[in-house]
Amino acid sequence: MRWRLPKLQSDGNKYDRGHCVVVSGDELHTGAARLSAYAAFRAGAGLVSIAGARDALLVHANHVTSIMLAEANDAAELASWLSDKRKNAVVIGPAAGVGLATRQRVLATLQSGAAIVLDADALTSFADDPEILFAAIKALHKRDVVLTPHGGEFSRLFDLDGEQSKLELALQAAQISGAFVVYKGASTVIASPDGVAVINFNAPPSLAVAGTGGVLAGLIGGLLAQGMTGADAAAAGVYIHGKAANLFGKPGLIAEDLVELLPEALAEVGGGV
Repeated sequence: MRWRLPKLQSDGNKYDRGHCVVVSGDELHTGAARLSAYAAFRAGAGLVSIAGARDALLVHANHVTSIMLAEANDAAELASWLSDKRKNAVVIGPAAGVGLATRQRVLATLQSGAAIVLDADALTSFADDPEILFAAIKALHKRDVVLTPHGGEFSRLFDLDGEQSKLELALQAAQISGAFVVYKGASTVIASPDGVAVINFNAPPSLAVAGTGGVLAGLIGGLLAQGMTGADAAAAGVYIHGKAANLFGKPGLIAEDLVELLPEALAEVGGGV
């Protein structure tokens, strides 16, 4: 493997392992954020918070214990909360809602300097003007941004020749956006802006179910929080995600199962100890 997972330090503390923030959707769309948050925690982040509007946090409060909750009703409040640089990784997009409010939160997050995973609605919200997103990504080039589109989200964000191979498309998208692009599917391409790509083949078809993308986004976010580079966190996250699904080994896989299997998948690739 081209990456190595972070190791726990005997004299370390939770702050050494990073603080991953997951941005929630509204009160009727909270589940995806929790899946991401739990995946970030399982990945080894020292602290994980869910940030969102008060109504949504009241729903989350009925489901989480070790995950913290932070009220951020709009982009300005989110930006203020992220000004604490100890909050060093952010996941935004799973069930966040498509529209102006999500766009503003994404742009505020990109200005924070934290490492970022943009998934699902965070990508689709820029479909009508992706150059705004790409410019914001490139404005702070010293922090890593990971985009995790499936085929539909990819085509909405990138106006590229569909006759090219998936590898070629992902590499072009990474160069255009200035981000690490995880072009998901049966084979997932992880492309870097510098022209390097990794192709992952271990994902079983059982992963094609609602919520698994949120788990992947959180997993990558948790690895970023611990200091992995965007390229390595994305490649490791995709591989561990597929490994957890294979460990389930029977019909009926749902996203919640993946979260519970992450410790075993991580142990098999030598992480966390």
